[in-house]
Amino acid sequence: MATSTTALHPRFRPPLRAPRHLHPLPHSYSSLSRTRGHAPVRASAASASVPAQREVAAGVPWGCEIESLESAASLERWLIDSGLPEQRLAIQRVDIGERGLVALKNIRKGEKLLFVPPSLVITADSEWSRPEVGDVMKRNSVPDWPLIATYLISEASLEGSSRWSSYIAALPRQPYSLLYWTRAELESYLVASPIRKRAIQRITDVIGTYNDLRDRIFSRHSDLFPEEVYNIETFLWSFGILFSRLVRLPSMDEKVALVPWADMLNHRPEVETFLDFDKSSQGIVFTTDRAYQPGEQVFISYGKKSSGELLLSYGFVPKEGTNPNDSVELLVSLDKSDKCYKEKLQALKRNGLSESESFPLRVTGWPVELMAYAFLVVSPPDMSQRFEEMAVAASNKSSSKPALSYPDLEEQALQFILDCCEPNIEKYTKYLEGGGGSPEVSMNAKQANRTLLLKQLARDLCISERRILYRTQYILLDRFDFSSSMVIYSLIRCFDLAAEASDACMPNQTAVQALGRKFHPWRNI
Repeated sequence: MATSTTALHPRFRPPLRAPRHLHPLPHSYSSLSRTRGHAPVRASAASASVPAQREVAAGVPWGCEIESLESAASLERWLIDSGLPEQRLAIQRVDIGERGLVALKNIRKGEKLLFVPPSLVITADSEWSRPEVGDVMKRNSVPDWPLIATYLISEASLEGSSRWSSYIAALPRQPYSLLYWTRAELESYLVASPIRKRAIQRITDVIGTYNDLRDRIFSRHSDLFPEEVYNIETFLWSFGILFSRLVRLPSMDEKVALVPWADMLNHRPEVETFLDFDKSSQGIVFTTDRAYQPGEQVFISYGKKSSGELLLSYGFVPKEGTNPNDSVELLVSLDKSDKCYKEKLQALKRNGLSESESFPLRVTGWPVELMAYAFLVVSPPDMSQRFEEMAVAASNKSSSKPALSYPDLEEQALQFILDCCEPNIEKYTKYLEGGGGSPEVSMNAKQANRTLLLKQLARDLCISERRILYRTQYILLDRFDFSSSMVIYSLIRCFDLAAEASDACMPNQTAVQALGRKFHPWRNI
């Protein structure tokens, strides 16, 4: 298996569609209803050789439209001819994901399905149709992700002469991920969401990885890697396929793999089943966590991901309130006017943190690391001996994870988090009430439909993320020691129940602010 080298872009190691008990790779050499976007991308380049606002050509010459059932049926026939056993599932048009696997017979809970043999799985060890190309890549110790991305391009360029031609013909011509949003669309539609920065960074990482491969390998072997085949457009396509379809198989020595047929399964947040190699049957399987009736779509988990992460890799946003793993990143910072700013910053740096950090807010609350950071921010000078303890807790370096308790600081820490939530809520509200502007470009009918789709995806994400911020705000207000606590408690619960009962809206922000003024006069809102 290939090993990593420093010659490839150092910040690119993408996340995987991980089993529920595994964690995606970290963002450093890192950065998942599939309603997906159809778009070229304009990205910040990682080197001057790719223009900063380059528009990618409209698609690659292989693959299919995502709704194509003909290519999916051809894939199924090829898989069966190549050794795939008889299935209890079939590819059909579905409501969630356009194409999906549907039960043909009654399926019990706990039943194993698929049984895709390893010979029909693409990994870093797969045999290249052009072995001389693979040999060059492996001699240069290219890591698995770029290696498989290049493998996919090499096989796709051979068309019918590649053994994977039926699989590649069934892949989407434009993978549904934010890689295919233009820079202008990201800036316009996701202006309120933290996922925008991650999308821009991911595009930059992919381009940087391509540039490294081009400079180090492709340009030196131009006879094997012609630019008309190995270019940024084809790499955005191949990485889009990997982001949305690559899995890690624990029982196959943690190999990352593309699993044809299995990657037709769509995601549902409440499903916990995942793919792995089954040694007894010698095939890739998953075990159902519920029963299915004939005609029902069968689902799998892409991992415990937020709606933003699902949009980032897969190009869809679950219906509001249906994703139990949903979260939104909250940016918090030290106050530079703090008398102890330097001491606090040094404590953070010693523990791998900076003056500004992001922590995930969930519908169920916030992490202890955020509370520790908040304690540090509001700590007075006479608590300087506790700065290190707080920084350690904020960095998640403590193995014992002791719960920090500073009763005298708790209200100030909660107020700090609340103050950080409010400008974010205002940003989402401004975007949603403004309708979300569109980049000024001339559009034909197809482009107009695509723009409507992207705007709807962005709006759905913003509503979901704002909902979490509202929920956090309610919890915070509820924890303050108001003199009329029972009154505000009842009002907040009424607002909360109303919000949970409605798909369309959240409680009026003005009402929440009025509560703050009435029951907490010292709050500056």
